[in-house]
Amino acid sequence: MQTLLINAHPDFANQDHFSNQLEEQFLTKYQQLFPNEQPTVLNLYDSEIPRIEKGQLLDVWNKQRSGEKMTADEDHVAQVSNNLLTQFKAHHRIVIVSPLHNFNVTSRMKDYIDNILIAQQTFKYTETGSVGLMTDDYRVMLLQASGSIYTNNDRYTPLEFSHFYLREMFVEMMGFDQFNIVRAQGTSIRSPEEVWQSVPEELDQAMHDFYAKK
Repeated sequence: MQTLLINAHPDFANQDHFSNQLEEQFLTKYQQLFPNEQPTVLNLYDSEIPRIEKGQLLDVWNKQRSGEKMTADEDHVAQVSNNLLTQFKAHHRIVIVSPLHNFNVTSRMKDYIDNILIAQQTFKYTETGSVGLMTDDYRVMLLQASGSIYTNNDRYTPLEFSHFYLREMFVEMMGFDQFNIVRAQGTSIRSPEEVWQSVPEELDQAMHDFYAKK
């Protein structure tokens, strides 16, 4: 199964960030599992990701619906968006590397989802509601770093919206079979040794599930 690794960190090349270090740990284990393969890497903040706004996807979608001729710039936006969708659908394993920004995904990650959550492509509408079309053993894993800890079942646990949002979009909306999450938590309040203490074991287990045959 082909793997698409999506780095959603604005400072994706800076290895001082815990999420980027978590990506490196994933890549090390990936090479151990698949020594002759390489995942496809998409750095969102180093890529053109069309947005839902005037002059971009908003105008493209409106003109596509009406059959109106698009400008050269709009044709370019449409092609870039379609390329992202095609790449996404071609990979059955999706790995998202992201920090937590105000309890949610980064803004560029949201823009990316707007390019892949497309009716009749990754889901469809029916009389009884939407149905996912990504049902051929597609799986997603979130590698997330956060300054605080969100698994203590306290007031902050339900505020960590990002993994709920991603799970719903990928599993409930698009029909993915599986959602895994590996967290490097408390990066602002714990020592690096404490942050990483449980991560290797959690990552090993997640990758075992992620790449296990049906």
